[in-house]
Amino acid sequence: MSLYNLDRIFDPKRIAVVGASEKKGSIGSAIMGNLLEGGFEGDLYPVNPNYDAVHGLKAFGSLTQVEKVPDLAVIATPISTVPGVVGECTGKGVGGSIIISAGGKEAGPKGREIEARIEAEARKAGLRIIGPNCLGVICPGKKLNASFAAHMPREGKLAFISQSGAICAAMLDLALKENMGFRHFVSIGSMLEVDFGDLIDYLGSDHEVSSVLLYIESLTNFRKFMSAARSVSRTKPIIALKAGRSTEGAKAAASHTGAMAGEDAVYDAAFKRAGIVRVHNLEDFFDCAEFLAKQPRPMGRRLVIITNAGGPGVMAADAVAEQGLELSPLSDETMTTLNGILPPAWSHANPVDILGDASAERYAKIVDCCFKAREFDGMLLIHNPQATTDPTEVAKTLIAALKTKPYPVFTVWMGGVDVEKGRDTLNKAGFPTYDTPERAVRAFTYLYHYGRNLEMLQEVPPKLHDDIRPDHEKAVKIIRKGLERKNGLLMEGESKALLSSYGIPVNRTEQASSPEEAVRLAQEMGFPLAMKVQSTDIVHKSEAGGVRLNLRTEEDVREAYDRIVEGAHAFDPKASVSGVTLQPMIQNSDYEILLGAKMDPHFGPVILFGLGGIFAEALGDKSIGLPPFNRILALRMMEETRAYALLKGRRGRKAADMDLLEEMVVRLSQLLVDFPEIAELDMNPVIVKDGEPLAVDARVVVKASEVASPFHLVISPYPSKYESMELTSHGQKVFVRPVKPEDAPLFQSFFNVLSPTAIYFRFFSPVKSLSPAMLARFTQIDYDREIALVAFDGEGGGEKMVGVARVIAEPDGKGGEFAVIVGDPWQGRGIGSVLLKRCLHVAKAQGMETVEGTVLAENRQMLNLGQKLGFRVLPGAGAGEYKLSIDLHEL
Repeated sequence: MSLYNLDRIFDPKRIAVVGASEKKGSIGSAIMGNLLEGGFEGDLYPVNPNYDAVHGLKAFGSLTQVEKVPDLAVIATPISTVPGVVGECTGKGVGGSIIISAGGKEAGPKGREIEARIEAEARKAGLRIIGPNCLGVICPGKKLNASFAAHMPREGKLAFISQSGAICAAMLDLALKENMGFRHFVSIGSMLEVDFGDLIDYLGSDHEVSSVLLYIESLTNFRKFMSAARSVSRTKPIIALKAGRSTEGAKAAASHTGAMAGEDAVYDAAFKRAGIVRVHNLEDFFDCAEFLAKQPRPMGRRLVIITNAGGPGVMAADAVAEQGLELSPLSDETMTTLNGILPPAWSHANPVDILGDASAERYAKIVDCCFKAREFDGMLLIHNPQATTDPTEVAKTLIAALKTKPYPVFTVWMGGVDVEKGRDTLNKAGFPTYDTPERAVRAFTYLYHYGRNLEMLQEVPPKLHDDIRPDHEKAVKIIRKGLERKNGLLMEGESKALLSSYGIPVNRTEQASSPEEAVRLAQEMGFPLAMKVQSTDIVHKSEAGGVRLNLRTEEDVREAYDRIVEGAHAFDPKASVSGVTLQPMIQNSDYEILLGAKMDPHFGPVILFGLGGIFAEALGDKSIGLPPFNRILALRMMEETRAYALLKGRRGRKAADMDLLEEMVVRLSQLLVDFPEIAELDMNPVIVKDGEPLAVDARVVVKASEVASPFHLVISPYPSKYESMELTSHGQKVFVRPVKPEDAPLFQSFFNVLSPTAIYFRFFSPVKSLSPAMLARFTQIDYDREIALVAFDGEGGGEKMVGVARVIAEPDGKGGEFAVIVGDPWQGRGIGSVLLKRCLHVAKAQGMETVEGTVLAENRQMLNLGQKLGFRVLPGAGAGEYKLSIDLHEL
């Protein structure tokens, strides 16, 4: 349901409080008191049959007796009564509800049954529910405190969403102490209906929200969550604290990948892919919240540290190094200015130690000097209490000097009672204050990482050398064969054949069911050879003595065959052993890596990359990513491992061909996208020799899937089904397909042929060039919430882009906004009509109901096209504008 009716929760005009009370200390009384004391300006209806009036307002026996329809019902009655109350809400036409009541699913089977009844009642009329078991909702800017919290925070730009009422209470208490402000403060509770994805969409689309903070214990509807987070994180930071960092999910894994890609590691990968910055403890969570509430996010990693004590400056410098930040060197110009201000004994370096006798005026002059310099992205001010300086006076003087800061400024006023007043002064003026340099630097680092994540999200991936053209039919046959087995295990030859069908390089592998056949194959293949047991019942061959290496003679082959079979039967007398496999022995390889995948129950397939061989799990060198992949994503995943540094070449060893490794990952990604049946997959080791990677061992486990591709993924993949060759009404052949991230260079070339008039009609302003951020926005598509199609000249050959159209869905998924542009050399040939018509049909198929767009009055060609396709032409919001609108039901 996404955003439907959420405005009636966060911006209600009429509120009913069911369970309102006069009883001191009761939740019903606290909610009424908070709504009144918070200054709620709408109508308020206490509902409780035991009172004639509550807090001076007329009380009603039930919701049915309330004269007008409330937008919001806040329910604070025993959980057993809530299904009936919700029934009254739906009968009355209430839009949203906040269920404070506890005792739902967290209380066991009876509570789960009650929640099921609540959900069934709500579904009848589309009632939105926050909770149950929550603290409530606070929107200071709307004077709305629909909670039983002890305090109302000040107004600000943070949106805070938490599953824990205790964390909400702690954050509110901190907010009062540190003078932090919120736009929205939401205790989401058990998430019976409204979930994190809904709230990220709704709150993230609020222009008054600058940042989003999430305290997460569990997620529901993972694909919606990822889509919402990926959308919002492109424009504002999302900071998340995910509790429950367990590895229990890895215990039953049948592969190295399954064992190494535990639950928490997958959350790390998912958050990173969504652009979310993850913190790992409450201290860092609160510190980031304070920074975001008071300062802009860092635009770079270069810090200047100003301190009146050497020791704290060294501590801060150590923290900067540990966090991968940079103490920017001081320019000659800055050094000259500082030398003119400071005594000769100053540090002459960054950190800038301005000495223990530094006055407030000295601090202010140094700050002004550093603001004029160009070599910094952030400033950390440290004050250590000294007998000659008043910490409060320093704070007050600095506040005046910091009014025109060009980058984030944050502070450490070290000590206790002596600095408390100064720290409070800085807090009230909007500057983050921390107890130690390490905490301050960590907070800055987390928010710098958001910027880095954003940069990576906007990188343009290079194209593959060859498009992936898999032998899909062959892969289907192999997987079906595996599904017929109880354990779903593919034999090594089958696993390699599956990989090979997607262009993943594997070594030659032959099967032998007797010593004689093994010898015959050995003579044909040549020596040396590796031999492995072939059994659908033995998962880890080495544990069963099922691997023999470096076989150099026929006698070695016979002996190895007998020992492998005997060892397999000794390891598992019930195991079915069909023989062995033989493969060329690759000697003196340069590197061994692990490349694998597993199906996560929540996030779908995940890919793992790291050091390989028998020590893969022990060394734990790994990185994880979520398909679908492009080459940039593959490279970034590899860069996170120690293996990546080795692969670049060491001590005379040739560097690995990173292009080939990237393509190997991308091909594996496509295999996982196409087949949700792949439960686990290992290529261990992938040997790299003379730069080229080759999978010399492979293990695949398949399992029947309840969903078809691509619905097993949390990130929508490239929708190839929308590719088509089209003929326009003017006889022009065009190839139409969805936009790919790799299309950025094509977009740049296309922009270069557009006339100033065409650009103005599309962007409503004279755009002179496409910035990297714009290119990323146009080419990196969330296919769940945007349709973007490009047309290529179908007759000229090559990839010459001639037009592009898109429909961007509103967060509720029901409405959308269109845009279309055709290059000047190809206008008047019906290309825009083909593109927009195709977009509208895709939008309808994805559940949109209406599409509209703004068109300038002088753009007669677009207005005529809209009328031809069935759009209604309406007056626009501004002068000289029209709005084109179409009901997709009429298509």
